[in-house]
Amino acid sequence: MARRRKAGGWAGVFARSMQALTSSTWRTGSAAVKQAVRPVLDKRRPPAGPGQWISGVAVGASGMRRFRLYRPPGIVFGERLPLMVMLHGCGQDAKTFATSTRMNRIAARERFLVLYPEQDLVSNPQGCWNWFDTASGRAYGEAALIMKAIDQVCLMYAVDRARIAVAGLSAGASMAALLVARHPERFGAVVMHSGIPPGTAHSPLSALGAMHGHRPTRPLADRAAARPTAWPPLMVIHGTRDKVVAASNGRAAVQVWADAAGATPAGPRSVQRGKRYATSVTDFKRRGRTVATLVEIDGLGHAWSGGAARQLYSDGLGPDASRMAWAFAARQFRA
Repeated sequence: MARRRKAGGWAGVFARSMQALTSSTWRTGSAAVKQAVRPVLDKRRPPAGPGQWISGVAVGASGMRRFRLYRPPGIVFGERLPLMVMLHGCGQDAKTFATSTRMNRIAARERFLVLYPEQDLVSNPQGCWNWFDTASGRAYGEAALIMKAIDQVCLMYAVDRARIAVAGLSAGASMAALLVARHPERFGAVVMHSGIPPGTAHSPLSALGAMHGHRPTRPLADRAAARPTAWPPLMVIHGTRDKVVAASNGRAAVQVWADAAGATPAGPRSVQRGKRYATSVTDFKRRGRTVATLVEIDGLGHAWSGGAARQLYSDGLGPDASRMAWAFAARQFRA
């Protein structure tokens, strides 16, 4: 019986090449699909830790915005918890901000809810809140959508409406200030980390000047001077080496808040824990009540102080801004 001869010559080379090419293409295509799908899956996966990571959508006259809500474990029937609203900065979303700040970990321990509204990339390709665009009204529309998200969460979950605070980083900090300027009665405290005070910009061009500290800050609305107790206390956290948003913006925000309430500064106190950056803290008080607190962190750039390592706009060498923000808000809730 004749033996089968192995395919040789051009036909054999062609067959073997096609087999190798098909196998290589399949592996390359599979790897490309996995690489494309991974960011989507990562975004849907909740941050590490106990508790619930809930998706939601707020809809209003200005459109819609997605949000995420963190609920700590062990909530019992009838229990109402404080709410911390966290507004991310440019280049971030709800999950990356939660991962960077680790606010959920504090919420699980201290028992409060955390709301993370999320900017739409269609509205801003960099993911920045358009806090500055007041001339066109777009800033007010986004603020209204964030308030819609807050109202929705208050309606659907166990929120104590008397204990709501808002905090933000960079563009999120500026949007937090705008929210409070428009709805001071809704918040018990506001924390601005590396942001710009309200009324400093009204367009994209003026926002650039404001970021570099070249724009004057207008006084708060007249109603603030008439009813200073209606405005929630402000904490400003800012790094001395911030090259994106000038540190003078932090000082201006605190000063305009203090001026509206007739508050005066106490002497600054220095704080340093271990090898973390040194901090200077100045309280502005009126009749014994803290109206504003300025936290200046020596050596910190444009990043969340004490944030998780290897995260965008996060610096683990600074004192923990999340702890400071919650401690500040909790003090106001008790008061």
